[in-house]
Amino acid sequence: MPQSLTQLLVHTIFGTKDRAPLIADDWRPDLHAYIGGILRNRKCDLLAAGGVEDHMHLLIRMATTISIADMIRDVKSNSSAWRHENGDSKFAWQSGYGVFSVDQPMVGPLVAYIADQRVHHRKVTFQEEYTAFLKKHEMEFDERYMWD
Repeated sequence: MPQSLTQLLVHTIFGTKDRAPLIADDWRPDLHAYIGGILRNRKCDLLAAGGVEDHMHLLIRMATTISIADMIRDVKSNSSAWRHENGDSKFAWQSGYGVFSVDQPMVGPLVAYIADQRVHHRKVTFQEEYTAFLKKHEMEFDERYMWD
């Protein structure tokens, strides 16, 4: 029997609209769980989730049946709708995002990095962190369009 096998791990980063501090500590775990459910429904696995008030980090094992763009669209639109249904009508994500490939040996360190976001962001802003990721991965970008 033929098999089609993939192991596509991606680190996804996206912020709130205008980097507003909208993600509160008291419901952040529920947001992570909700996003995990969205991903399970798309046959993806959420391996880690974290962030602070103005952005999210997700480590995801992608399914073979969905594109990265569709997965991000589904996560953002459905989690925004969930926040609206829970009385937060001003909640919105920025329109852009970053997705970075992850080698299996880097999963452990990345999970620790995602879990340590609160400490990490005492020294580094979201803008500094995100720009550093783009440069590290040699991605071209135009800052005029990154921060909606």
